[in-house]
Amino acid sequence: MPEQPVVRTTEGLVRGCWEPQHGQDQRQDQQAGRELAVFRGIRYAQPPVGALRFAAPVEPESWDGVREAAAFGPVVPQSGPMPAESPGTSEDTDWLTLNVCTPDPGAAGLPVLVWIHGGGFISGASGDPLYDPTALASAGLVVVSINYRVGAEGFALLEGAPANRAFLDQIAALHWVRRNIAGFGGDPAQVTVAGQSAGAGSVAALLTMDQARGLFRRAVAHTVPGNHCTPALAAEVTAELAKLLGTAPTAAALAEVHPWRLASAVTELGTALPEHLARWGRLAHSGIATVPVVDGEVLPGSPWSALTAGVELLVGHTRDEFRLFSVLSGRHGTFTEEEARLALDLFAPPPGGPDAYRAALPGATPSELIEAVSSDALFRVPSLRLAEANAAAGGTSYLFELALPAPALGGVFGACHGLDVPLAFGSLDSPTARHVLGDPPPPQAVRVSAELRQAWVRFATTGDPGWPAFDPDGQLTRVLDARSETVRYPEQAARRIWTGNPLTAYGLR
Repeated sequence: MPEQPVVRTTEGLVRGCWEPQHGQDQRQDQQAGRELAVFRGIRYAQPPVGALRFAAPVEPESWDGVREAAAFGPVVPQSGPMPAESPGTSEDTDWLTLNVCTPDPGAAGLPVLVWIHGGGFISGASGDPLYDPTALASAGLVVVSINYRVGAEGFALLEGAPANRAFLDQIAALHWVRRNIAGFGGDPAQVTVAGQSAGAGSVAALLTMDQARGLFRRAVAHTVPGNHCTPALAAEVTAELAKLLGTAPTAAALAEVHPWRLASAVTELGTALPEHLARWGRLAHSGIATVPVVDGEVLPGSPWSALTAGVELLVGHTRDEFRLFSVLSGRHGTFTEEEARLALDLFAPPPGGPDAYRAALPGATPSELIEAVSSDALFRVPSLRLAEANAAAGGTSYLFELALPAPALGGVFGACHGLDVPLAFGSLDSPTARHVLGDPPPPQAVRVSAELRQAWVRFATTGDPGWPAFDPDGQLTRVLDARSETVRYPEQAARRIWTGNPLTAYGLR
């Protein structure tokens, strides 16, 4: 049998495994079935526990011999209603790991895609089957996926600790890629950083950070979230979190709390957020307490205002972003007029935003109004603004909207949040994808998946996904549907309502 692939990194040797290319029949001969070299659970920073709890990431120590890299590393402590499952136990603390899938570790100069997972900034893991890299690697990319600190470990604003530690983790992973990716066949000068939802928010943040400058050439941001908060609000969140735990809101005090207990406290705080609506406003209504902090040091400002050096950027959103959350909560179609009024008052831009939404959507039900304003404020407008800001900063932006509805449950999900992920990765046989796309998926989904995946590969290779660039005048946008077309940005009503209104960080009321 052929030997398993071994690569030398700056810290030591790692041994991965050969796995079939996407679509390869497992019964084919061994040579054809072992074309991708896969390495998992490689440490890019030391475990952030003990003296390193809440610290900036520290480079890993070297080792002798060959370290096995066939299994995903443990997930970081998870919060929220849908945490990722860990391959280890809650006592495994080697959280800061990454995975590499390469078509040829002996090659040179292959384009690299670094994937940052989503999960609302409180959960998620690189080993999710949705992020199966084999289709992209089979098309010629070296695919890297990373774990990073989420929830309070990554984002709580703590006295005695740097802010936005999650972003510092991501920068540490990009430094690892710069040092080591050539050994896996990749080109360190041809790196595209990519993410969806919280991962796209991370990409947007990295575009503004001096510490990330020069670590990647291109960026892909699917569904950029608009939730950032001011230091004053973040400090109140930390104080409330510490109160739940009966301790002080400092790094030293919270370091005495078990990481998974701290993560569960973030979950508890999330369920209690409506109690803080009067003072915390949009943050309380969003349901997620620990979000990126515009601290002025690690994160200099909101991405759409602080982006000063443009790049080649592929950015977009789905048509029905908020539908996923209304369906999963069991509230789709049941929201009341009072709830619609509250959502419009919180999320529509002042002073006339609520009236503008009602005028733009005459006859809309309360649920339709909530889904429209929530989709816009939380995801669609931030994504559009990032495209605009990048173009204004001298970069080239390519914009898309996914309009193909998921067929599950009679189409109730629509083109919902997250539907683009399995389509881009080609992971249509993953459990989550089968749940919303069906098993087998309809031909339209297979076709859109091929188009979006090819756009990713082409963009990571050449900087051009295959449709015209976006500019504020033409607003050309690729609408991915059963019959895809390039048209003027389709959400014109939302664009007009939000024109002239800045996206501001969540603050105290």
